[in-house]
Amino acid sequence: MIRRISVFVLMLVLLQVGVAGAQHPLLDMAADKVIQKYQSSNCEQLWQQKSEPKSAQEQDFIQLLRTDPQLRTEFINRVAAPIANKMFQCGMIP
Repeated sequence: MIRRISVFVLMLVLLQVGVAGAQHPLLDMAADKVIQKYQSSNCEQLWQQKSEPKSAQEQDFIQLLRTDPQLRTEFINRVAAPIANKMFQCGMIP
């Protein structure tokens, strides 16, 4: 658990200083994790997760995305289609 938190904190720090110029390998990793979550979860699990509170790490990452419009745009561009497709399948959006 401590290792996961350490990796996440490192990811946040590196994202904030702009890793690798225009590319964000850690953003790729975070986006892949979100996409994997949606692709591997069934509809019931997604409904349950929607009502659960976010972890401190998720809240920190969301705050980072709120403060960095460019990073937010890149993240949303990567995860929007897979998430929207799954939500549509589950009846979470019309």
